[in-house]
Amino acid sequence: MAGGGTRSSTWTWVVPILAWAALITVFVAHLGGLFLVVVALLLGAVVFAAVHHAEVVAHRVGEPFGTLVLAVAVTVIEVALIVSVMVSGGEAKAALGRDTVFSAIMICCNGILGLCLLLGGIRHREQAFHLEGASVALAVLGSLAILSLVLPNFTTSAPGPVWSPPQLAFAGVSSLVLYASFVFAQTVRHRDYFLPVGAEPEETHAQPPSNRQAAVSLGLLLVSLVAVVGLAKALSPSIESAVANAGAPAAVVGIIIAGLVLLPEGMAATKAAASNRLQTSLNLTLGSALASIGLTIPVLAAIFIRLGKPLILGLAPKETVLLVLTLFIGTITLGTGKSNLIKGVVHLVVFAAFLFLSVVP
Repeated sequence: MAGGGTRSSTWTWVVPILAWAALITVFVAHLGGLFLVVVALLLGAVVFAAVHHAEVVAHRVGEPFGTLVLAVAVTVIEVALIVSVMVSGGEAKAALGRDTVFSAIMICCNGILGLCLLLGGIRHREQAFHLEGASVALAVLGSLAILSLVLPNFTTSAPGPVWSPPQLAFAGVSSLVLYASFVFAQTVRHRDYFLPVGAEPEETHAQPPSNRQAAVSLGLLLVSLVAVVGLAKALSPSIESAVANAGAPAAVVGIIIAGLVLLPEGMAATKAAASNRLQTSLNLTLGSALASIGLTIPVLAAIFIRLGKPLILGLAPKETVLLVLTLFIGTITLGTGKSNLIKGVVHLVVFAAFLFLSVVP
């Protein structure tokens, strides 16, 4: 998994330090112009550093624990960012959690997954994966998505796409139960569903890193991920201004921020697919989508029940159609245990439709 040895290159720990220095500078000095370009470049560099450290940790702990580490770490930090913005933004940000979760699903299940299937199909023609693992993930993902993002539109206890407090509590608990059940199946009861299929590439047989090296990389992974989210938040005002000047809907900002936050997972997943490790790609991609809902909804539910503020979760009709289409084609493209480039093209076209209709609603 780490590939090419276990020692971390100097840049993999220098870049996170520079990213943190830039992050502190942005929030203390509020510099703009050319410095924001430097911030954007550091953001890209720290994503590569995060991917490197995630691969070191994954090589040490093995599948599927390695992919779970990256998916959960990114999601926990993402949830902290969502909560901080929503609480400080008041009712104007009441739909931010919904928009971010939906964007994460579309990015993971169409953008990243489609790119993985396409790259894997181009380089390896066909790639095999465990059908049982994909089926479990899709079943949980479909239940989480429909219960959390569609059902609020059809309840009557509260007006509009909003849960009443008891319903919100139920949504939070059910989401947590579903996600915890999936993690238990992935790591304990049915771990074999998520292990690599057949012969593994030579790079996976490299000498695994020591416990000390893995611990250092785990720490640097967390530092890098916090820097990714922090720099994305620092760039968000400039992104909002650019989107507004272009006349695009405000929802585009959420897509861009979600894309920046998911960059480490996307890079790791596509790299694994190109290296003929599609099972690892699926673990990362579907696991990230599941974590995005399964961890975000319970946290938001608890906070907004405590604050007594409305939380908009129900999707609009257009987004609901895209969500149902995504789940439908996912059951088909991942329903045979083998992938090819045509399946990747299908997901990417749906992703393109999502992006286009977000800009031109």
